[in-house]
Amino acid sequence: MSREILSLANAATQKLRAYDPGHDLPALRTEYGARLIELGSNETSLGASPAVAAAITAALPDIYRYPDPKGGALKRALAAQLGVETAQIALGNGSHELLMLIAQCFADAQSSVVYSQYGFAVFAIGTAAAGAQAICVPALPADHAAAPLGHDLAALAAAVRPDTRLLFVANPNNPTGTWFDDAALDEFLGRLPDHVVVVVDEAYAEYVTAPGASSAVRLLRGGGRRNLIVTRTFSKAHALAGLRVGYAVGSAEAIAVLERLRESFNVNSLGLVAAEAALADTAHAARIREHTAAEREWLAARLRERGLRVFPSQTNFLLVDFGRDAREIEEKLFRHAVVVRPMAGYGLPNCLRISVGLRSESERLLEALA
Repeated sequence: MSREILSLANAATQKLRAYDPGHDLPALRTEYGARLIELGSNETSLGASPAVAAAITAALPDIYRYPDPKGGALKRALAAQLGVETAQIALGNGSHELLMLIAQCFADAQSSVVYSQYGFAVFAIGTAAAGAQAICVPALPADHAAAPLGHDLAALAAAVRPDTRLLFVANPNNPTGTWFDDAALDEFLGRLPDHVVVVVDEAYAEYVTAPGASSAVRLLRGGGRRNLIVTRTFSKAHALAGLRVGYAVGSAEAIAVLERLRESFNVNSLGLVAAEAALADTAHAARIREHTAAEREWLAARLRERGLRVFPSQTNFLLVDFGRDAREIEEKLFRHAVVVRPMAGYGLPNCLRISVGLRSESERLLEALA
């Protein structure tokens, strides 16, 4: 882009850089074929429910029509499962879009946004796109007993200023895998003033097995907190990453604000029916959760046997510290047709983020590491 055109963009956009997706995975799939092991995007190797393909096939004859702009059927299914009202749900093109939308709605150049070091990258991107001042709070130390590199909730609460309008946390967090329980969340929310909208990103919530840790959605039933929004996605535990469907749950008042700016028809018709089918197949979702929990522990144990530091995780990935700059390791894995995610962009150059896949995929990873 020439400087002349860039100068016409608004100040916030001028400071942004385009999202870097990493490797060109479509090209790599063509080059390596079935040899390619993709462990960099936290996808679910077990795949989507068989009911998803049936729902998509049934919907294909009507793709010439616009999708339901309200996503009514999916909202009703979500409301029934979550115990909230349909007016408390907004749908998005993945939770990424919803996080950006929340920043657009509640932050601007006159306000600040609080989030944690090593928090999900979209928190910083949404803040910058809104032109707001970012307050990035140092994470817990790497030697913290319970949540190494995790959110320091006390420090996050203390960082709130009179001009703060948004506070982002992820539970569990990407890329660290760390989490906090219900008691810690309740105490944290009790410290925050009413003028701050708290966003709890729960993209990986379905994978949590830790006792005492559930979902912040429980606080939104019966009307709930007006300044709390929970974002979730069908990309991870429901294995619909290619269809891009996410949702936000909040008070009816908060969701009404998002609806003012939400793009019309932002979730396509195939995504809507697929998400509804995936939500209904609770047995398949349970299999994914059980498989992930078991394989997560197996892979973590094998990596620790090799002398590597594996951070505790309640997600479908592991953050692994190699004790030195991990770029060379990542590049060598790549030459063995194994793709993982480098973490230098998060300020963790010694680490790689490794998705929990099938046992055969993990074994290929371990062979390549050897």
